[in-house]
Amino acid sequence: MSRAGAVVEVVARMLAARPEAVRVTESERRGQTIVELAMAPGELGRVIGRQGRTAAAVRTLAAAAGELEGRRVAVDFRDD
Repeated sequence: MSRAGAVVEVVARMLAARPEAVRVTESERRGQTIVELAMAPGELGRVIGRQGRTAAAVRTLAAAAGELEGRRVAVDFRDD
C-alpha cells in the first residue's frame, strides 16, 4: 500500500465507530492512483463531515502524501 493509502486508512479508522470495517484499496487509472475507502453501512457520514470538510481534508492529506512518492492521488468514498 502506498503512503497515501496508509494515511487515508489511519484517518478513517480514527473517525470510524467500527474501525475493523474500514477497507482501503488502490488502483491505477489514467496515470493517477485512486484510493478507495469503504466503511460499514451508515458510517461514511463521519468521514465526509459537515459540508464535506473532513472529506476535503482527507483528500488533501492523501494528495500531499502522494506527492512525496511522485504520484497524483484521488480518493473515492464508498458506502457498503
